[in-house]
Amino acid sequence: MFTLAHISDLHLGPLPKAESWNAYFSKRAIGYLSWRLRRRKIHDPRVLAALTEDITRHAPDHVALTGDLVNIALPGEFHNAATWLKGFGNADWITLVPGNHDAYVGVGWEKGMGLWADYMTGEMRMPGARHSVENAAIFPFVRQRRNIALIGTSTALPQSLRRAGGSLGREQIEALAHILGELRQKGFYRILLIHHPPLPGQAHDRKALSDSTHLKQVLEHEGVELVLHGHNHVHMRTDLKTRHGTAHIVGVSSGSALAHKGMPPAAWHLYRIRRQDGEWLNETIVRTWNQSTQAFETEAEFVLTN
Repeated sequence: MFTLAHISDLHLGPLPKAESWNAYFSKRAIGYLSWRLRRRKIHDPRVLAALTEDITRHAPDHVALTGDLVNIALPGEFHNAATWLKGFGNADWITLVPGNHDAYVGVGWEKGMGLWADYMTGEMRMPGARHSVENAAIFPFVRQRRNIALIGTSTALPQSLRRAGGSLGREQIEALAHILGELRQKGFYRILLIHHPPLPGQAHDRKALSDSTHLKQVLEHEGVELVLHGHNHVHMRTDLKTRHGTAHIVGVSSGSALAHKGMPPAAWHLYRIRRQDGEWLNETIVRTWNQSTQAFETEAEFVLTN
């Protein structure tokens, strides 16, 4: 059995001070106001600390983190997130893909996401492409853990003022099609990690993946056992029929959020994956923050089969 924890959308706070006020002469000005007036009251560092303690107590074999570690992409945020990652676990134990807030504005690789590069590096030799100047890692990348293949993608690109969407791009989608086919032939249980919901209609237009239709076609043609995403800050579960069975697509709520205005509190998912009688069994546990008990508790359990 292989056990995997999935977390997303941590939005680490508090915001550090910028080097100068010039840093806010951009989209960051709106993000800073949003943080001060609303988001800092939602994303509680104490909840995130309890989440990491709960995951550590369950001792999964691996952790998948699907983006949005930071808020408005201040250089200090990337340093703080790097410190947080190292405190939580080493890069062999955590696989990270970036989210739209990690590319809130363009930041040079060495001062930005490059500080997390060890968590976004594959071990299997596969085709890939450099996604952008700000994101100089190779995507998709593949990590092998026993008979599990973790496939990391990036949808993180700076967006215009009122947009929070993302894009994979032609080169990444073409590489992904090749990777999924090759891993299927080798018998791996394939887990695709992506920040934005992967299918058309799963996010509002201004927050959606721009090439979700093309990604859906690749998934339908090549198949995939499990897709894990974040972004919407809610629990999501969709089954997609493919030429090679059912692709289970599961989203998790924010890992640091308090319940607010109908939105769910923080949660993380624990997947217990094994091969049995010729099929894959994935026993899933949803662990959710209970404000009354100040602890994470099991809210739901279900089984995914392939």
